[in-house]
Amino acid sequence: MQNKRGLTLAYGGQLSIINIFALFMIIFYGICDAYAEKSVRIVAIGDSLTAGYGLPQGEDFPTQLEAALQAKGLNVVVDNAGVSGDTTTGGLQRLDWALGNDADFVILELGANDALRGILPEITRDNLEKILILLQEKNIPVLLTGMKAPPNMGANYTTEFDQIFPDLAEKYGADFYPFFLEDVASDPALNQSDYIHPNAEGVKIIVNNMLPYVQRFIEN
Repeated sequence: MQNKRGLTLAYGGQLSIINIFALFMIIFYGICDAYAEKSVRIVAIGDSLTAGYGLPQGEDFPTQLEAALQAKGLNVVVDNAGVSGDTTTGGLQRLDWALGNDADFVILELGANDALRGILPEITRDNLEKILILLQEKNIPVLLTGMKAPPNMGANYTTEFDQIFPDLAEKYGADFYPFFLEDVASDPALNQSDYIHPNAEGVKIIVNNMLPYVQRFIEN
């Protein structure tokens, strides 16, 4: 009887070990699958150019960019953290809110409203620099997009403003796209009736132009 009881206990003990091992493997592979399926999260922080002012739903820059990246086979989501009318000051103030808890990458598009309002370039530079420093401290890679001041602001203002973006990208080792509105600015066919905000076709061109930069940015 003792031998039988000992065998039963031993057999039961073996079953318990097998069950624990099986449970461990299920959890382990479940975690691996979850990580394998986790999308890369890009947060697009910007003003109305990012938010999609005046555009039909689904035609904004983040949505079109997400679709273009996914068409390339990349498992990414692009969050729209654009706020119409925002300046670099506003972007700095809401940075933590925009990022959330799990941003992998940031596309930073700010500065257009600073120029339209004639904000001193040194203020714009200071705000963007603070944003880049905070992102660097959080170990979040950033793709900085350049902006150009309107010609009516005068040569001195335009030169000083336009130089902010390449200077900061170089200083902080950020990826850089020289001009967000490349091939779109001032083209009536690609802008809404205000001649400031791109229409859906204009956004499509922006996305096509930026796609190689963004793809290289997240793959590296």
